[in-house]
Amino acid sequence: MITGFLSSLAGAIDLTNRQIGRAAAWLSLAMVLVQFASVVLRYVFGIGSILMQEAVVYMHGVLFMMAAADTLLHDEHVRVDIFYSRASPWRKALVDFLGCALLIMPVCILLFSVSFNYVAISWSVLEGSRETSGIHGVFLLKTVILVFAVQMGLQAISGMIKNGLTLRHGGEASQ
Repeated sequence: MITGFLSSLAGAIDLTNRQIGRAAAWLSLAMVLVQFASVVLRYVFGIGSILMQEAVVYMHGVLFMMAAADTLLHDEHVRVDIFYSRASPWRKALVDFLGCALLIMPVCILLFSVSFNYVAISWSVLEGSRETSGIHGVFLLKTVILVFAVQMGLQAISGMIKNGLTLRHGGEASQ
């Protein structure tokens, strides 16, 4: 019963992060289009736009912060796997479980706790761009830091659940 609940929880976390990651991936296309338009406006028509330049920076930050948990879900982060690639499924599950529990979770908790006041202060003044024609939503961009920490923390929980079930079943894939 608890195994079913944990598997469902991990599945819900995975689905949520997968959907957020796919949505964030569209920002790469938007970034290219806005950057292209900015270059054309500047070099063909002599029109510069701080708003467009800041939009590219915002999209870049949001893309990487919001897609990171999806990347972790698909195990596509950089890994030095000299020993990992030859390890048994049980040992891989143990390494992944410990990595989630001892590395990812503490970093996410620290990042969230350190960033919370930083984001709260930004919201309290509705912080905007330093440029008059820039994007007046810096507080929204800073909020992505907290969302990133939560998403990565939840994905680490999902990883601990899945790897814990694999360890419990002696290395049999239980995903």
